[in-house]
Amino acid sequence: MEILRSKKEMQAWSEGVLAQGLTIGLVPTMGYFHQGHLSLMEKGRPLCNRLVVSIFVNPTQFGENEDLDAYPIDIERDIELAGKTGVDAVFLPTRDDMYAPGFQTYVELTDLPNHLCGKFRPIHFKGVATVVTKLFNIVKPQVAVFGQKDYQQLQVIRRLTRDLDWNIRIEAGEIFREPDGLAMSSRNTYLSEEERSSALSLSKALERARQAVAEGTRDVTTLEQDVIRFISSFAHTTVEYAEFCHPQTLENVSTVEGKTLLALAVRVGNTRLIDNTVIDPDN
Repeated sequence: MEILRSKKEMQAWSEGVLAQGLTIGLVPTMGYFHQGHLSLMEKGRPLCNRLVVSIFVNPTQFGENEDLDAYPIDIERDIELAGKTGVDAVFLPTRDDMYAPGFQTYVELTDLPNHLCGKFRPIHFKGVATVVTKLFNIVKPQVAVFGQKDYQQLQVIRRLTRDLDWNIRIEAGEIFREPDGLAMSSRNTYLSEEERSSALSLSKALERARQAVAEGTRDVTTLEQDVIRFISSFAHTTVEYAEFCHPQTLENVSTVEGKTLLALAVRVGNTRLIDNTVIDPDN
């Protein structure tokens, strides 16, 4: 497995692979791998000839008073896990290499970032779109794999790929959960024992809403109010949003008709957690 620590090294490696007529897959990450990350690598492995994992804690997607400086890092462990998962190259750029002094070019979408997380993290998706654009240009993948837990990010990247005419196949990896239902996240390490117990309210609320729809409730106001009340009954929780949306446009809906996204963002103590599910009342 190759360890590539600069854009130039990564570009040269990719050009060599492509010159052989081989395909490249990319799994972009911020590191501190858990089984959810590894499942994305496992999904990407058979989709390409050479698989690249990038590890970069992207500063442009963090706002003021967010956890950029506290974000967990364990590069050596990540490299070991990537190697065991069959990754061919790990790309480890530095902040200065990705954003050189004088950097002033950003990529923004006009609508998708205005929903859900974007209402509370106004610069987040500009940073995401910019770093993904840069990674696509540097790595030159034919396929890229992103997790469905970051559902809005996935839709932003699909839209970005279509709008900028990249011939890159975007694959979604399913949400990977702990045995008790908690969606895996590097930020789960921030939680105290009591907070972790309260964090289960997210997955339980999703299942509660799914069951309510199955039993015939379709009114979104009723469903959202029940989700918020349920989560708020757990200690240390503050609901940022609980919204039913169209699964592609992320526009709010008033009734559950056809496949509908239920997305949550909840602060448990000082830790912001997200989760989601797509509910199909006809199935």
